[in-house]
Amino acid sequence: MTLEYHDKRDSLMHRILTSRYRFFLAVVLLLLLFMVVEAVSAEEAKSGLIRTPLLENTVELPSKSVTAKVIRVTFPPAFQTPWHTHEGPGPRYVVKGKLKVTEDGKVNTYGIGEVFWESGKLMQVENVGKESAELIIFEMAPGH
Repeated sequence: MTLEYHDKRDSLMHRILTSRYRFFLAVVLLLLLFMVVEAVSAEEAKSGLIRTPLLENTVELPSKSVTAKVIRVTFPPAFQTPWHTHEGPGPRYVVKGKLKVTEDGKVNTYGIGEVFWESGKLMQVENVGKESAELIIFEMAPGH
């Protein structure tokens, strides 16, 4: 087994530190890098972009082929759906109004910006607000 000897003077750090010009250049490059990183961070903060997970749920897909749908539903004031099921489960997002959801024996009320998970079981939805309500349905159903 042969051990190789490396002279400290051969190291990159040693060469940078022993040359004033190289040392100055390294410091300037580090400062520039720091300024770029700070500028990018400040720009992201100024943009107002906020990413907030609203709902997470593990899903067992009904088949290898799944049709994903995004559906906007508008409920007139005091409208109540008949008891029904949807072909696929998924998250529901309330865009406007206040909805009372009865599903699987549980009653919950959801307002603007709230998200809930619909299981696909027998359910009923009622607009309990004085104005129209809007709901975005994200549905995952077996492919056709």
